[in-house]
Amino acid sequence: MRDVTVQDMLAIPALKDVPEYQLQWLIDQSEHYVLQPGDFLGKPGEELRGTQFIISGRIELYRIQNNSKLSIAELPTGTITGTLPFSRAKVVIANVQCLEESQIMTFPKEKLREMITLHYELTQALVIVMTSRVKEFTELEQQNEKMMALGKLSAGLAHELNNPAAAIVRGSASLKNHLKLEPESFKQLISIQMSSQEIDFVNSKMFAALENKNRPTLTMMQRSELEDDVTFWLEDLHVHECIDMAENFVEFGFTVDELEEIKSHTPESDLGPILTWINNNFTTERMVADIQEASKRIADLIGSVKTFTHMDRGSDKEFVDIHSGIRNTLVMLNYKIKKAGVTLIEEFDETLPHINAMVGELNQVWTNLIDNATDALESQPDAKLTIHTYREKEFVKVAIIDNGPGVPPEIKSRIFDPFFTTKSIGKGTGLGLDVVSRIVKQHHGSITLASEPGRTEFLVCFPING
Repeated sequence: MRDVTVQDMLAIPALKDVPEYQLQWLIDQSEHYVLQPGDFLGKPGEELRGTQFIISGRIELYRIQNNSKLSIAELPTGTITGTLPFSRAKVVIANVQCLEESQIMTFPKEKLREMITLHYELTQALVIVMTSRVKEFTELEQQNEKMMALGKLSAGLAHELNNPAAAIVRGSASLKNHLKLEPESFKQLISIQMSSQEIDFVNSKMFAALENKNRPTLTMMQRSELEDDVTFWLEDLHVHECIDMAENFVEFGFTVDELEEIKSHTPESDLGPILTWINNNFTTERMVADIQEASKRIADLIGSVKTFTHMDRGSDKEFVDIHSGIRNTLVMLNYKIKKAGVTLIEEFDETLPHINAMVGELNQVWTNLIDNATDALESQPDAKLTIHTYREKEFVKVAIIDNGPGVPPEIKSRIFDPFFTTKSIGKGTGLGLDVVSRIVKQHHGSITLASEPGRTEFLVCFPING
């Protein structure tokens, strides 16, 4: 452990204007020690020992919430924490753990009164640190509340879930009614006399159609023409339910040519029941496929919510694909974007490296920026929202651009201030961009605004190894 000097203390921004003799007194009155990675400087509920100065190293502040680690802040070299003059804090409120070897200087709280009496400038500097800390912790609490409040997304998410849920209810009811009709068609089917070769041929044609996932995409005109051809063919043979059958057969790629082949391998008197049996299988397949698609949509939405809120993992940093969070956020805000008539343009560089970040917090950044851009585009003709990602040296950049009216020049400098909002009462808290700014800074990144009528760009920059 090296000796702490006055120059070390002057290097701490909060102490740069304190007279040197006061700093030397502070050094002489303090305890000096080194902690190793994993050691705790304090744990929740422990009594505060005094004012802590991080001479070198890096320390993490975190809480355990719902059995998960919730990171509050990282305290780098030069941080002042612990008991401060006139502070009412008595105990440690979070885990304070070393991330790397750290040299600590602790000024005992028992000597605070002496410092206040003898050293005005030093006391003044530490009081400023205390007031700044109160502000930062208040903002952190607001951020946590913001993260838990997904009210702005609930209406859109409910709408997105309602459509596939309703489709499942409709599909299951239709399938149930359809299956009730099966006994009658089965009665007709078992009365048919066909050779095993004929049965195998019909089976092979039907199952080939069921298993074919590469059926051609038809225009409405092409589909209508094919359905008319099949309907006329069925009517000529006096087959019942021609229109419904024609729709199903065309859907599964059965044209008149395929039907002629089946006819050539089927006694004419048995053709109707055979086609009804094939049609019933096609109908069942379509209903099951619709239910599967709706179920998958719900599963995907739930997966997006889970990833968006990051609720199955802790809050440690990890290397993540930045596009994953953006896409999940777009899923959550999809209803609002569509309702506003906004055209979404994704210009993603899929070759970007993963960045070291806290996923749940990044999602707050994307939510606020995309939500604000969508609000700005409301009632805007030809509204466009562009999200552009790219790499610049050792940084990943995300530009969120809208062609709305722009941010007035007179408020640009205040746009990231806490509680500042241009939205009407009840529509904005003024915390969104303040939250964005603090999260970006927490990741050692930057955010800038460039705006003029017809083009507003928020550019977020993150270090890859932040």
